[in-house]
Amino acid sequence: MTLERIFRRRGPKRVKTDDLPDLWSKCPACNAMVYNKDLDENWGVCPHCGAHQRLSARRRVAQLADEGTFQEASGRVRPQDPLAFVDTEPYPARLERARVKTGRENAILAGRASLNSLPVMLIVMDFEFSGGSLGSAEGEEITRAVETAVEQGLPVVLVAASGGARMQESALSLMQMAKTTFAFQALSREGLPYISVLTDPTTGGVTASFATIADLILAEPGALIGFAGQRVILQTIKQNLPEGFQRAEFLQAHGMIDQVVDRRELKTRIFELLSLLTKATVA
Repeated sequence: MTLERIFRRRGPKRVKTDDLPDLWSKCPACNAMVYNKDLDENWGVCPHCGAHQRLSARRRVAQLADEGTFQEASGRVRPQDPLAFVDTEPYPARLERARVKTGRENAILAGRASLNSLPVMLIVMDFEFSGGSLGSAEGEEITRAVETAVEQGLPVVLVAASGGARMQESALSLMQMAKTTFAFQALSREGLPYISVLTDPTTGGVTASFATIADLILAEPGALIGFAGQRVILQTIKQNLPEGFQRAEFLQAHGMIDQVVDRRELKTRIFELLSLLTKATVA
């Protein structure tokens, strides 16, 4: 079973007619009909109930970076198949399908950008590429981006969305947890801020490593955040689990997350926090 299947959550259901194709969607949370243009302008947030739909990596960049300022530094590292891994299909076939779907070589989109005129290194994980899973290429891309941030004296903003470590790369994938963590430690030693934004879903090895070692951890409303799945935890500890224990609001109430922030307010909130951490002037 692929990571996409495990963590797939139905997005807005597109409603088509012969005369007006693909103009409306049905919100999967409240079942309200939403005009697609309004949904897009609202950054994928239902105007009726506030449910947050998933965004592509490019839309994330468009939301957070000032227009025309993003300078992509990722996309040059291509995943390999050192284990010649085959499950229901060969690993290279899965990678090729992900490349065609997203137009990228791996699940990381990173580059220098301005956020309300404040220079930052922006790193976005794309769930559309193999469930945003962490493989060797993704670990290398994140590490390079953080190293560039250290060289240029930039704070880092990371938007996490992942099903965890990529099983097709086995231990090589798990090694990326340590590799990326060391990179962020170098950022910390230089006194450069790091803000992590956890979106739906952020799970597995990504949650257990670089996504949750930031100076400030934000999350979007209702985001699924955790390490192991609910059934695995229940089978392990043999106890009933609290309702919504892996959702952003529960984790904020119990101290794992600093703030749950509506996506429409995210850019402003990140700017305010970075301004405090870097002593920049808030406009």
